[in-house]
Amino acid sequence: MAVYEQACELIDRAEASVLNNFRYAQGAEYRHGDRTGCLKGTRTAVLDEIELWARDFDEPPVYWLNGLAGTGKSTIAQTIAERTFADGQLGASFFCSRDFEDRKDLHFIFPTLAVQLARKYTEFRSIFVPLVQSDPAIAHESLYSQMRKLIIGPLQKSAISTVIVIDALDESKDEEPASAILSVLGRFVSEIPKVKFFLTGRPEPRVRRGFGLPLLAEATDVFVLHEVEPTRVGNDIRLFLRHSFLEISDRRGGLDGWPTKEQLNLLCERAAGLFVYAVATVKFIDRKNNDPKQQLDRLLQSPESSAREGRTKLKPNTTLDSLYMTILQEAFGDDDPEDDHKTRSVFGVVVLAANPLSPSTIATLLGFSAKDVSLRLSSAHSLLILQENANSPVRPFHKSFPDFIVDPARCIDQKFHVPPPDHHMKLLTGCLDLMDRTLEKNMCKLPDAVTNSEVPDLRDRAERYINSALQYACKSWHKHLVDEHTVRTCKRG
Repeated sequence: MAVYEQACELIDRAEASVLNNFRYAQGAEYRHGDRTGCLKGTRTAVLDEIELWARDFDEPPVYWLNGLAGTGKSTIAQTIAERTFADGQLGASFFCSRDFEDRKDLHFIFPTLAVQLARKYTEFRSIFVPLVQSDPAIAHESLYSQMRKLIIGPLQKSAISTVIVIDALDESKDEEPASAILSVLGRFVSEIPKVKFFLTGRPEPRVRRGFGLPLLAEATDVFVLHEVEPTRVGNDIRLFLRHSFLEISDRRGGLDGWPTKEQLNLLCERAAGLFVYAVATVKFIDRKNNDPKQQLDRLLQSPESSAREGRTKLKPNTTLDSLYMTILQEAFGDDDPEDDHKTRSVFGVVVLAANPLSPSTIATLLGFSAKDVSLRLSSAHSLLILQENANSPVRPFHKSFPDFIVDPARCIDQKFHVPPPDHHMKLLTGCLDLMDRTLEKNMCKLPDAVTNSEVPDLRDRAERYINSALQYACKSWHKHLVDEHTVRTCKRG
């Protein structure tokens, strides 16, 4: 028995090693990061419909939750992932994000899903591990080959029943006129009858064309989130705001009878069906060291926006842009005009960096003081995801903010507008200057005449001897060169 147990343990270790060393996107799974699901009691109709679809294999195998920016797609996807996991249905999830290189790279999606499926299902793992051992380069093959070998084959042979969640397809980097992932999915989805694919994404042209492909169109249920009855969405937003204000009141104290019914009505009206507006509003009002009542008064005194972002199907003049502008003006309106370039530069890194960077790394790349960068970021905390640790990465709390700040038709105050070509050039210059000043021969103190593969602690050495800013500069300078050239070329065209 002891020999058998030892043999099983060795097999488990070998399989774990294969899975851990396979090329996949870390942090893409629903359980990672700071994603949150729907507040209890909200979005009940859409959640119930999706859960019924997930359990009924007579329904189409694909479900597309289609919605405009800010309508709550990712929050619903997170909730569906949590619920199907609790029911034992969820096999794998991938939350695309343009903030991370691997989470916006299409070629990481199928390998990442396959690793998760192998970790959950023994039957899948017994097929997947030998496949990878015999062909380690499979993770670098075409999307078609990846899906056929890593997903379809093992699913067919194992005959498992599962749900796969892919969120924010529109955030993946795709050059095809019709979504490349959807094109591949359409070819194979009919071959795995016990598997359900739940996908979300804005109705951008390539995503629409992908779901419109004949093989996929007939296999897909579509739910248009921004066409849900406005009263129902408004009630959910009201519930979210009331719950959030009650938490603020309990934490801060002295806020009895706040907010008034009229104030709550006005906030719901301004939200115009956009959950992102409600979330940003709460973050702004709950700003540390500020009086919540005064913050709410400032917000409600700001004029409504007539900018382009507002012209959604929900309402002609929604105030998301106005909210963002109010937050920025509140944070930086009294600054010395000579410091405006610093504010723009810091936000330029936040919205254009290849990967989220920490305040200390941003400071090093820009040549600013760490204190100055941290102060500017904390002043606009309502728009960002910030950690207490200055070495933790910072990123926009919603993708609508980068869209806003780089668009001169929306961010109409030049004090805050971030033109992508100019700021890619700043990042490129910062990277090259840092490399020129700090790169040295054999920084990691490697032994003579060895290859990288012969240094077992190479990654640890890199972390120890090369700071995060220099690592970023070495890995990403060329991306800013390409992006700067691409943006300028597109503008000229």
